[in-house]
Amino acid sequence: MKNNILSELNDLRAFFLKFYNETIVISFATLFIVIRYYHSVGNPWFSAFFYLGVLPIITILIFLRKNPLDYGLRIGNYKMWLVYVCAFLMIALPILYITSELSSVRGYYSGENFDLLTYSLEILIYMLGWEFMFRGFLLFGLKERFKEGSILIQMVPFTILHLGKPEIETLSCVITGLLWGYVAYRGNSFWPAYVMHVFVNISNKYFVTML
Repeated sequence: MKNNILSELNDLRAFFLKFYNETIVISFATLFIVIRYYHSVGNPWFSAFFYLGVLPIITILIFLRKNPLDYGLRIGNYKMWLVYVCAFLMIALPILYITSELSSVRGYYSGENFDLLTYSLEILIYMLGWEFMFRGFLLFGLKERFKEGSILIQMVPFTILHLGKPEIETLSCVITGLLWGYVAYRGNSFWPAYVMHVFVNISNKYFVTML
């Protein structure tokens, strides 16, 4: 009996050693997302920046002992990803305008005393954390083990976290999550996903509240 328990403990230890990097990335990403939900720090934009951006970078430094720049923080192959960004912006703009007329979208995003400049500044900070978590920490943290499969993995929590928002937005996250993950992976940078996501949020809010 004792030998069986020791054998199981050794197998468990071997498992975590073999998948140490993946265990740290997935476990800490989940932990930070959950804690942010229950224990917001200050404004929503700062809370996202702290939990989804700052804490993953600390995790990379302390637990993974790697350079955070290797997790998509470099500009990467900008000549490649800039083409995708420009194409996406041109295609997304009319779609965002059309969907902004939907009652579900207007009901969720409309509000009084809207200040575009303030909202834009908050989104710029908010998305630094949000995009680094998915198209940085998760994507590049799982890249060594899962290769292109990391694009699929990061899309799942990204989409799930949009539950509660308009249905069309949540469903579209399957597409944008894969696209932004692909461009970030190929471009070796989370910045193109950041630019595209910021554009979507600001444009949608502008169409809903100011047109």
